Amino acid sequence: MGRSWADESPAARSVFDEADRVLDAELSTLCWEGPVEDLQRTENTQPAILTTSVAILRAVRDRLPPPVVVAGHSLGEYTALVAAGVLEFSDAVRLVRERGRLMQEAVPEGEGAMAAIVGLDAGTVEDLAREASSSGVCTAANYNAPMQTVIAGEREAVERAVEIAQERGARRAVLLPVSAPFHSPLMAPARAGLEPLLANTDFGAPSVPVVTNVGAAPVTEGAACREALGRQVDGPVRWVESVQRMSDEFGVDTFAEIGPGSVLSGLIRRIVPGAKVVRLSEPAGLETFAGRGDS
Repeated sequence: MGRSWADESPAARSVFDEADRVLDAELSTLCWEGPVEDLQRTENTQPAILTTSVAILRAVRDRLPPPVVVAGHSLGEYTALVAAGVLEFSDAVRLVRERGRLMQEAVPEGEGAMAAIVGLDAGTVEDLAREASSSGVCTAANYNAPMQTVIAGEREAVERAVEIAQERGARRAVLLPVSAPFHSPLMAPARAGLEPLLANTDFGAPSVPVVTNVGAAPVTEGAACREALGRQVDGPVRWVESVQRMSDEFGVDTFAEIGPGSVLSGLIRRIVPGAKVVRLSEPAGLETFAGRGDS
């Protein structure tokens, strides 16, 4: 993860080197060589994804037009804040390591669950989550696309919600291979643990507006960015509204997805039909950006 960028770009390599120093760990080796089971531990996954994303950002920023607005999905909001100059990378990578640890510890493994519901609108998913709540906590956690919503909560309740979704004609309703019920009320202990760390971290004023997950609205003050990071731990990711806001309010018609993978590109196309999206998970994606084409 990120090795091709580090090999090609000294700027990207320096980000991995900085992460290793800040965390006093060989995060770069873990990203590039594994083992996978260690990389998949939440306290490692989160700093690894952030580091790779910022490495890509540093490698490409001089070759891209400046953004008019930024946003990030869940953990990606930290990358967005680094891109907007709100957070120093060193502070961000420290925070996300603790964020991952706190989220993992908030709920004993196996007691929580998340599930993706595809083919039903968000209102229907909210209704079935409420119905399933008779078996425990169950709530909408990620509003990913108009017909794709992720739910989270206590395992029994989430499993019941999956059954209800299937009964109501969902095209797909499946449990996700995650270690905790992220962005649900069960993450309240993680939020309580993270907020003092956020309070002791410097947040600058954004160089461009940041559309936050929890508010789905642009913010232009560092204090508002800090507050949003706390609230998103146990609050839903309102990605559909966030992308629509960027399109409608800022006139964005071209999006660059910066980071490993390409999930957001597909979601954006569903939210804003006709939008042009460039994936910059690998260096080859940069070649298509000048033409604003899909890659």
